[in-house]
Amino acid sequence: MGYGHQSVAQANLNRSMRYRLPHDGVYVRVAPSKIHGVGVKAIRPIKKGSYIFRGDAVSVTWISQNRVKNLPKELARLYKDFAISKRGKYGCPPSFNMLTPAWYLNCSKRANVACDENYDFYALKDIKKGTELTVNYQTFSE
Repeated sequence: MGYGHQSVAQANLNRSMRYRLPHDGVYVRVAPSKIHGVGVKAIRPIKKGSYIFRGDAVSVTWISQNRVKNLPKELARLYKDFAISKRGKYGCPPSFNMLTPAWYLNCSKRANVACDENYDFYALKDIKKGTELTVNYQTFSE
């Protein structure tokens, strides 16, 4: 259920990945973090400038923070823990069931990852295998 229709972008991605294995282009995995609970760790070296989450084509949905205020505590916490906060709105995946490793990046003032205007994340420097990936939330979220 729910798999019958796919967007044009997803269909194009599926075609382009037809002869690739699921691990091709994967640089990271979700792992325990020394910073905060769960984070993102490099499973192979990542070169400076590399976009890290290729194939992670989940659009950002913007929800008014006022709509979240009266939700039960655990539901509201999803927005606090995972959403981008900007101009009175939360940016999150269309469903929290769609969280990918990118949503688990922890914050650091000495980040090794940044994002562009489309919230696509790239390496600020060469990152060694086993290193936790971090981003400075203040560069894209209030």
